[in-house]
Amino acid sequence: MFTGIITDIGQVLAVEQQGDLRARIATGYDVAGIDIGASIACDGICLTVVALGRDPQNWFDVQISAETVGATNIGRVGWPVGKRLNLERALRVGDELGGHIVSGHVDGVADITAMQDEGDSTRVTLRAPETLARFIAPKGSVALNGTSLTVNGVDGASFGINFIPHTKAATTWGAARVGDAVNLEIDTMARYVARLQDWA
Repeated sequence: MFTGIITDIGQVLAVEQQGDLRARIATGYDVAGIDIGASIACDGICLTVVALGRDPQNWFDVQISAETVGATNIGRVGWPVGKRLNLERALRVGDELGGHIVSGHVDGVADITAMQDEGDSTRVTLRAPETLARFIAPKGSVALNGTSLTVNGVDGASFGINFIPHTKAATTWGAARVGDAVNLEIDTMARYVARLQDWA
């Protein structure tokens, strides 16, 4: 489990198809404190660490199944060498829950359709897949590329998010552009509420 509070920005160092896709990611985390088998959310995708190293910088390797590739923006745009990724280590007992409960299981891919600066902040409009739109509500939570965010408003399958300067600086969102494909995870609570309504 994760909180959607990004704690590092990693960078893709290498990608290789080895049956599954294998990626090496540079990180500011101290790899001495990461175990093989640990979970790290990479742009909102919960991935398992399969190797670690420090030459010449801290890095970890992950394996990405074909199912995950197909369900995320990796299948749309890939992970080119040099791509920057929002990183978050798994939640530990006693950690502060500063965002919302995030599983790291991406539900689909949303597309940025508009961006507008408002003071120092940026208002971003995204379009969700039609099958997921009903789970997104004004003032509810979503995870976008692993970042816990509050929905400002909803219009059909489109919804709006506001990025303050801190979020843009502490994540990859400062480099976002119209047309970007974004990993979307809906709020777990919204999923269960909708499921209960289906049974009502």
